[in-house]
Amino acid sequence: MSREIFVAIEQIEKTKGISKETLQKAIETALLSAYRKNFKSSHKGISVILDSQSGAIRVLAKKTVVEKLRDSTTEILQEDAKRLGIHANVGDSIEIEVTPKDFGRIAAQTAKQVILQRIREAERDRIYEEFTEREGEIITGIISRKEGRNLIVDLGRIEGILPSQEQVPSEEYKTGNRMKFFIVEVKKTNKGPKITLSRTHPSLVKRLFELEVPEVQEGWVDVVAIAREPGVRSKVAVESRNEKIDPVGSCIGNRGSRVRNIIEELRGEKIDIIHWHNDPRILIAEALKPAEVLSVTLDEESKTAQVIVPIDQLSLAIGKDGQNARLTARMSGWRIDIKGGRGEEQK
Repeated sequence: MSREIFVAIEQIEKTKGISKETLQKAIETALLSAYRKNFKSSHKGISVILDSQSGAIRVLAKKTVVEKLRDSTTEILQEDAKRLGIHANVGDSIEIEVTPKDFGRIAAQTAKQVILQRIREAERDRIYEEFTEREGEIITGIISRKEGRNLIVDLGRIEGILPSQEQVPSEEYKTGNRMKFFIVEVKKTNKGPKITLSRTHPSLVKRLFELEVPEVQEGWVDVVAIAREPGVRSKVAVESRNEKIDPVGSCIGNRGSRVRNIIEELRGEKIDIIHWHNDPRILIAEALKPAEVLSVTLDEESKTAQVIVPIDQLSLAIGKDGQNARLTARMSGWRIDIKGGRGEEQK
């Protein structure tokens, strides 16, 4: 059985990438604990050695050579040491083998447990490294079950967590539903990697545009800013690195095909795609469409933009429950004050 342990160690090194030395040391440590437990040994000078040359597992005990024996656990008579073929002087510390007859059975069981544990740990480490590199990306998963207010998502080799605060209230999460999720965070824990997912994160929208729009994926069109109310509406500002490419048209797609796919993935969330402008007055006017903006006046001190729209478009500019104005404020970084009337300034 001892030889089988060494064969297993070598196979695991080749197939799982766990070094032979690391695994051997772990088994020796576990065997020492097993010996102490099963044979009630408190002697601190005990060690367990896996001898790869002979294929044997040996238990060794350090003992002091004495003329008169007082403690057989920690001492050995000089004449007994000589009978074992060890020539030592009184006071010397020597190691002798004390391997119990039935220790092979215990060793085999212990080694198996350690090997399985190390394989699990190695697999967890590989998964952690893989998902750490994917932090900030999107992944497809299947709703597996509910635990409290959180949802557990099957990601293939591991499960992720969709916390309640990362769930969109208007979305229905049924067991078996296949959805795309944004990977918010990957943490290493004693139970393995903890992967936190989101359906509310603004970057989920950005990553979906990267998937659906080749111009975004290739870097010709940049998604510069996103303001989002999950499940209801998002405003996405885009700009082109090539004057021949229309960034808004690229994101919308032929007959709206590209943005429609994104809307379907977001379960009907509306998406406004606008041209990005460095001038906040133009950006605000673009973001408030379809309302016509007559003028935008900026107050640098209070970081407020006073916007004038036709009186009959005031409610359109503000939006339902103030949503249009609120998203525009988030996107531009300016407080928005919308009033109806006539504009006397250029946009």
